[in-house]
Amino acid sequence: MIEISDASTFRGCADQLFTPRDEEELLRVLSRGGPVTILGALTGVTGGAVPLSGSAISMTRMNRIEIQPGRAIVGPGALLRDVQDAAARSSQFYAPDPTENTSSIGGNIACNASGSRSYRFGATRDHVAALRVALPDGRLIEVRRGQPVDFGVPAIRLPRTTKFSAGYRLSPGMDWIDLFTGSEGTLGVITQAELRLLPAPGELTGGVIFFPSEGAALDAVERWRGAPELRMIEYFDAASLRMMDVNHKAALMIEFEGDCNLDFSGALEAESWFAISAADRERLRQFRHTLPERVNARIRRTGFLKLSTDYAVPIEKNREMIAIYRKMIDLDYVLFGHIGDAHLHINTFSSSAAEFERAKALMTELARAAVDLGGTVGAEHGLGKRKAGLLAVQYSEDEIAAMRAVKRRFDPEWRLGVGTLFDP
Repeated sequence: MIEISDASTFRGCADQLFTPRDEEELLRVLSRGGPVTILGALTGVTGGAVPLSGSAISMTRMNRIEIQPGRAIVGPGALLRDVQDAAARSSQFYAPDPTENTSSIGGNIACNASGSRSYRFGATRDHVAALRVALPDGRLIEVRRGQPVDFGVPAIRLPRTTKFSAGYRLSPGMDWIDLFTGSEGTLGVITQAELRLLPAPGELTGGVIFFPSEGAALDAVERWRGAPELRMIEYFDAASLRMMDVNHKAALMIEFEGDCNLDFSGALEAESWFAISAADRERLRQFRHTLPERVNARIRRTGFLKLSTDYAVPIEKNREMIAIYRKMIDLDYVLFGHIGDAHLHINTFSSSAAEFERAKALMTELARAAVDLGGTVGAEHGLGKRKAGLLAVQYSEDEIAAMRAVKRRFDPEWRLGVGTLFDP
C-alpha cells in the first residue's frame, strides 16, 4: 500500500502508483480496470487527489509547455509557476493566479482554481480554450470552447457569486469545457490543455495598505471596487497580520496597472508598503503566500486536520457574511483572502478534540449561512472528499441526482475519483 496525502494532511492509500509519460501509457493504466484517482501536485486541501483505494495516477511527467502567440499548449502536470514564467518570457501573461503557484495546471482545471486576480480576470475556466480528455472507457476526445455537449442536461441553480467550484455547472446547451472544468477528475482525465494568454501588462504597482480597523478597510473595498485599473484586492484581518508579525488591525493587498487614483482616506498610508519593481512586487506576493504556509504549519503542530472555509457570497453581501463570521465563530481563527470577490477564507485552530468537533460543526453552519445569502460552499478549491457533504447544502436532491446521472454517463462503473463529490 502507498500512503498519499494532500496539503490539508488528509491521508489515503493506493494499491499502486503509476506515472505515465504520455497518453498511450495513461490509456494502458486506465484499461487495467478498478478505482482510479488522478494526482497533480497534491497542493489541494479537500482530498480530491487522495485515493481511498485502487490505483493512483500521477500526471507529473506529462508536463509539456509550448508557448505560442496568444496561447499555451500544456500537459496536466505542468506547474502553474512554470506556465506563468514561460508566458512572461514571450511577453505574454497567464492570468489565473492561485496562491499556491506550485499547483499543477491539471489540478487547477479540475477544481476551477482562481486566486487573487480573479477579481479582474475571472477563474481558470475563463482561460481554457481546448482540452484533450481520456475517458474511463479508453476513448480520447478533444473539445474546444463553444462546442456544446452532445446530450441533454438540465439547468441547476447557480449561486450569485463571481466564483464557483462546487459540483458540475449544468445548464442546457453548455459546452464541453465548462463540463470538464471543475469536475474534479470524476468524469475524465485531462491529458492536454490549450490556455489563453494575454499580452503582458504595462507598468504595475503593488501595495499592502494598513488600516486602523476592519470597518475602515471594508469601507475602502467598497470605494475601490469599481476602479478599472485594479487587478486584485486581498484582505488580512488582525489575527492574520499577527501571524505575519505585523501589528495592525487590518490590511488590503492591491495591485493595479498604470495610474490609479484611489482614495486612501481612513488608511494608514504612511505606514503602508508600496512596490513598483518586479522584485518588490514578488516580495509582496511572498508576504501573501507566507500566511497560508504559517497557518498550515500551525495546524500541523496541533495534530488535527485543516478546517477551512472556501465560501463566497454575492458582492453586496460581503459585509453581512463577515459579520456572521464574527458573531458565530467562538474559536481561535484567522480571516483572509479574496475580498474583491467577497470570498474570504476562515482557518480555525483547534487545541483539543472538543474544539475540533466544534469547528467541524461550525463549517456546516457557516456554509448554510453563505448559501442563504445566495453564496456558494465552494469558490475555488472544489469539494473533493473532505467537503463532499456540502453538496447537499448547496443543491436539492434532484440537482444532485442530475449531476450523478452525468457522472454515470461518462463513468458507469464509478471508477474515477471514488468518494470525490459523491458517494458511489
